[in-house]
Amino acid sequence: MGLLEQLKDQMKVAMRAKDKQRLGTIRMALAAVKQREVDERITLDDAAVLAILVKMVKQRRDAANQYIDADRQDLADVELQEITVIEDFLPKPLTSDEIDALIKEAISTTGATSMQEMGKVMAILKPQVQGRADLGKISGLIKAAFAG
Repeated sequence: MGLLEQLKDQMKVAMRAKDKQRLGTIRMALAAVKQREVDERITLDDAAVLAILVKMVKQRRDAANQYIDADRQDLADVELQEITVIEDFLPKPLTSDEIDALIKEAISTTGATSMQEMGKVMAILKPQVQGRADLGKISGLIKAAFAG
């Protein structure tokens, strides 16, 4: 079952369970997917839906941090609850050992030897880690691998 079908199926489950918070978050995700489909006049595949969900999690983390900084824990809790619902649809996160192995494999595959070739390494890694690891952290690890 595709990611979009999972979202729709879970929306129905949340409706039946009368779980308003989960239902609202799933509807928000489906609206974001539909908005992109309408804007670009395409049907999104699982990779594109996954990218939207990852972006939504990142936005909510940023918002939660801002609310915490502003001493508004009540609003931060709402954002954090939305993150947990969205993360149910994301693949299992990679461990640091798995990330290190993927980076080493990508570097050896591309034959990259310096920072100038980091784009090649990222091009190989991005589809493998999308939704499973923070690309900013991956970038830092690649830089460290080239430095050391």
